[in-house]
Amino acid sequence: MLNPTDIDKIGELAEPVLRAMGLELVEVEFKREGRDWFLRFFIDKEGGVTLDDCAAFSREIDAVLEVEALLPEAYRLEVSSPGLDRPLKKEDDFRRFAGQQIKLKSRERIDPDERGHLRKTFVGELLGLENGVVRLRQTDKKGGEIEIPLEGIEHAHLEPEF
Repeated sequence: MLNPTDIDKIGELAEPVLRAMGLELVEVEFKREGRDWFLRFFIDKEGGVTLDDCAAFSREIDAVLEVEALLPEAYRLEVSSPGLDRPLKKEDDFRRFAGQQIKLKSRERIDPDERGHLRKTFVGELLGLENGVVRLRQTDKKGGEIEIPLEGIEHAHLEPEF
């Protein structure tokens, strides 16, 4: 099993390949499903990735991973787009997707709801990130704006509107 440092190393190996191809790494995941291990790269670019982008990156990263031999298990390599509900992880993500609907979960319970219960989950329009603080205009019953330090966010993702 890989530790988080190994996953970070795989991401670091992928970065120059992605940059050269005009792509961005969103997330790397190594997990067991049934009897098989899967190494998944979620990639993106302005305007979205194509199947050709995924195939080209797959060929390039496969060669790099074979040389580096970091993975202790046999695995299946998958490369895909992060999807409509793309995770937001980096500071640039919170700037780039300002104006979009997001859902986030804070590490700690904060901001009482209408009954006075502290909560961790927030949905609303991402207003951006300044000085390490994410600003969100809530679209739930409570409404109003909330500010949450980036390091206080457990996870966040785009919330597609249909």
